[in-house]
Amino acid sequence: MKKKVLELWPEIGWIRDEELRNKVTDAWVYAIEQSVLTPEELDRIPFSLLIKNCNVSFMNHKRTCVQLAVDIAKRMQANFGDDIKIDMDILIAGAILIDVGKLIEFEIVDGKLTTSKTGKIVRHPFSGVAIADRFGLPAEVQHIIATHSKEGDFEQRTLESIIVHHADFVSFEPFKK
Repeated sequence: MKKKVLELWPEIGWIRDEELRNKVTDAWVYAIEQSVLTPEELDRIPFSLLIKNCNVSFMNHKRTCVQLAVDIAKRMQANFGDDIKIDMDILIAGAILIDVGKLIEFEIVDGKLTTSKTGKIVRHPFSGVAIADRFGLPAEVQHIIATHSKEGDFEQRTLESIIVHHADFVSFEPFKK
């Protein structure tokens, strides 16, 4: 399964810290093993069940979010220099993991992908933090997972979380109808 996760997520290789890279990989392996979905299905299912007739896949959205976050961070570093400090490993790990909890939110009813009862009452930022904690991911990564969506709107986000939050919404909002 580890090989499949690394095929799904070549961006994991962007994380320089080997221990962090392994923990991110292990968290995704665990989530897929707990999911009703296969790694291959992640490239086919819609990235949101809230958007009718969504043609963008879960993995396309997720990888775009990570790539946008990295692009934003690099532009900020280039323009602001020493006036801004961005931990790229934390940013990348957090961006890769923000929706890991969604994998355990899904169920299949009558052949149709839907949100489970658990998924309706324990949204993915919470289950994602639980998964990240299970694998000893740093609090800074857990913070990004916890605050990337509306649940984080009343929290003080770290710089890395602000970037990931906006990258996620930039790759989500255009598809809402």
